[in-house]
Amino acid sequence: MTTPSGPPPSRAGRLRLRHSRHVALRGAELLERKLRILRTRHEALLRAEEAGAQAWRQAVRDAETWLLRGVLLGGEHALEAAAEGIGAADFTWREESTVGVRHPALASCHIPDRSPDAATPGNTALVHAEAAYRQVLLAGAEYAVARQAARVVGAEVAHTRQRVRALRRHWIPRLEEALARIDLALEEREHEDAVRRRWVAGRRG
Repeated sequence: MTTPSGPPPSRAGRLRLRHSRHVALRGAELLERKLRILRTRHEALLRAEEAGAQAWRQAVRDAETWLLRGVLLGGEHALEAAAEGIGAADFTWREESTVGVRHPALASCHIPDRSPDAATPGNTALVHAEAAYRQVLLAGAEYAVARQAARVVGAEVAHTRQRVRALRRHWIPRLEEALARIDLALEEREHEDAVRRRWVAGRRG
């Protein structure tokens, strides 16, 4: 952001400075309004991220428990057989906008059903493990989207806060100082002109 160059001490220069100050003040107000909305959204996303992390970690613990039971009951060969016939998951999400800031939202994870030709898991624990790991993928997708959204909005919060600070602490004070200087210069010029007119009038009289 450039600093005001200081227009010549004229009424037109003063009008330009007043307009620049008005624009800067209006811009700061709009940015502060945007910042309030972003902060509220960021706090909500941070809560969603924390809840998502807890849900994902709990899902992982549950799945690992069932997996361990299944391996203890059927051995690693039963685990390898149970893994056959399961296709890759499809992870998608869509975006939404918060005061112009686009971020991911509403994750979905499609997990294909087991192939009809594939053998079913060798014991009940592995059946539960398969269902539990499906839940791990779903919870992980929601957690990943919430985390990324919190990062995107958080970065915009920091950037907007920096812009507001630059306007309020630097740009607007400099405009006001320049306006005060030009007001003083015009006042002195008008005073000098008035003295000069009285002097000329006195000499003519």
